[in-house]
Amino acid sequence: MNEKLVAAPKAIGRELQKSGWVQTDKKAHEAWARFTLHKPTASALLHYMCAYMVDQNALVVSQSVLAKRLGVSQRTIATAISDLSANQWIQIVRLGKGKECAYVVNDRVAWDKPRDKLNLSLFSANVVADADDQDDLDGPPLKRIPVLFPGERQL
Repeated sequence: MNEKLVAAPKAIGRELQKSGWVQTDKKAHEAWARFTLHKPTASALLHYMCAYMVDQNALVVSQSVLAKRLGVSQRTIATAISDLSANQWIQIVRLGKGKECAYVVNDRVAWDKPRDKLNLSLFSANVVADADDQDDLDGPPLKRIPVLFPGERQL
């Protein structure tokens, strides 16, 4: 038998972690239950997004990574995202001319920070990237840029 050993892809960034908690409005939670009966994949995707969103309810992740994480096709994810957007469960914020997007969960549905901290003009997001999608993780080391941390002074 001629098996080829394949190394695991090199890690990028830090391990994907869920935020500690998320709150949902009771009326929205009831509407979410009804939405689940008609659009189960979109509802599952919304649960996934809520599990990984941070601060202002935002998550930046490719549709191919979402498909891989949920075990469905990219077309199924695209349809689910369209359903979530059309039904005002999420807002899609384009990050350029291509397909890059941030998905922002409607803060009237679910949130993980105080409601007065939700602001879509400036937001932070968890960015989910898959090592399999990267061209070269073994390239030359990056140049180091000196950084001052809080309490440090330049000499």
